[in-house]
Amino acid sequence: MPARLDTIDWKILKELQDDGRITNVELARRVGISAPPCLRRVRALEEAGYIKGYRALLDEKVLGYEVTVFAMVHLSSQAEADLKAFEDFVRKAPLVRECWMLSGEIDFVLKCVAPDLKTFQAFVAELTAAPHVRNVKTSLTLRNSKDAAMVPMELKGAP
Repeated sequence: MPARLDTIDWKILKELQDDGRITNVELARRVGISAPPCLRRVRALEEAGYIKGYRALLDEKVLGYEVTVFAMVHLSSQAEADLKAFEDFVRKAPLVRECWMLSGEIDFVLKCVAPDLKTFQAFVAELTAAPHVRNVKTSLTLRNSKDAAMVPMELKGAP
């Protein structure tokens, strides 16, 4: 894979991001090349790490996860071993969908989903008892105004 993506690579990435289930034949048609080189390019993009994987985007509310909450976690220690211990705890917590380490006053922000408030409250009790947790502040979401799981291709000079 070249160090720089060419026009065709950018088109492939955009099309796959828009529809990960597109067939190779249709992808090749949309980007203007034949199917065999298109497949080679897709595999090269995967191997180079531009494409991390493929998945279906599920609607958590339809599946019974009615509650989405952000938890801001402040640890008592920022030693690397303590950060790792907390991250290990979070990786094992099924209600935590995203975990971001931050600079500043808050050490981590967690995006959590739960079927109901009672389930989330039980998780908060576990979270506050997790390794090196000083305090946890939570914010219950009211609505989602934007959920763009995609990379903004137009900002990176994509053709």
